[in-house]
Amino acid sequence: MSSYLCDRTFQVKLRDARSSLYTCLAGVPQGSVLGPVLYNIFTSDLPQSPKVAVATFADDAAFLACSRDPKQASTLLQSQLNITHDWLTKWRIKASAPKSHHITFALRLETCPSVNLGRDKLPQSTCVKYLGFYLDRRMTWKDHIKNKRNEINFRFKNLLWLLGRQSALSLSNKLRVYCSIIKPIWTYGIQLWSSASKSNIVCLQRAQNNILRTLSSAPWYARNSEIHDYLEIPTVLVEAKRYSTNYKTDWQHIQTLI
Repeated sequence: MSSYLCDRTFQVKLRDARSSLYTCLAGVPQGSVLGPVLYNIFTSDLPQSPKVAVATFADDAAFLACSRDPKQASTLLQSQLNITHDWLTKWRIKASAPKSHHITFALRLETCPSVNLGRDKLPQSTCVKYLGFYLDRRMTWKDHIKNKRNEINFRFKNLLWLLGRQSALSLSNKLRVYCSIIKPIWTYGIQLWSSASKSNIVCLQRAQNNILRTLSSAPWYARNSEIHDYLEIPTVLVEAKRYSTNYKTDWQHIQTLI
């Protein structure tokens, strides 16, 4: 372990040229097996205020302060940021304030007062991205679904040579490509965003309708419901219900380790 952490060197190679050896002042090799384990140990004592929820995943951290009073919510959050900044300074960890965001989740229009991480003021946003989710202040999932649809259209456009009407690929293989490469884009986290309104979810349904119609080379008069039935592909709403039901069933049968 000592040789893994101490006296590590690195050099840069460009074609046949190599730089001199330099000493790594901190950190471990990126992509190493021990890296995530050591990071979890290193950050296991991240402080937490009594009335603030702390959620961490890898090197991402989210602080959530709840209160009916916007000023009180910011006061609680600022308290958490203060002790976090002291902890970061103690262990010589540099947090990126410009990449951090401060957002107010509420149905009201009033926004919580701004907060600081050290001397840096955190920028306020109306939508933030966290672990692949786009969270808007009213939690309507409108921004998330919009971004996912754009991602679906971009991916499908790049695969059109393989999935289009002129492709020699069989229909069954086209469906395999869709279900393995494109469909996971919108099924990710579907247990959460399926609470969105039907007017938002229908945006994803339109994207799937367009893709399935292209895959099957269906004529213009074929109904979308007929295409889904023929290809045995469920609609977005049906998939949302299935994923949510399975998740609820699995959660009820989880056995604790203690």
